Amino acid sequence: RDNRALSAALAAITAAVVGVILNLAVWFGLHVLFREVRELRWLGGLGLDVPVWSSVNAASLVLTIAAVVAMFRFKIGMIPVLAACSAAGVLYYLVTGASA
Repeated sequence: RDNRALSAALAAITAAVVGVILNLAVWFGLHVLFREVRELRWLGGLGLDVPVWSSVNAASLVLTIAAVVAMFRFKIGMIPVLAACSAAGVLYYLVTGASA
């Protein structure tokens, strides 16, 4: 903590790791909640994934809303919510034969 150069380097590395995790969370979230995602490109190689709103995956949306309510409203931990959502996804797949 007393070494300013090392603290600054670790802070930059932490910010980069948080950025990578956020990027992956958004990417996976878009591709799970929507069956179709289109990429918009601008000059200079910048791109942005935009969901096709008519391709929303209803089962994934319901599971996402249930997980958010369980964690934030009822303060249920991440592991039980993850286990319950996994079980619900497997049950949905077995009943309908379609991937959630």
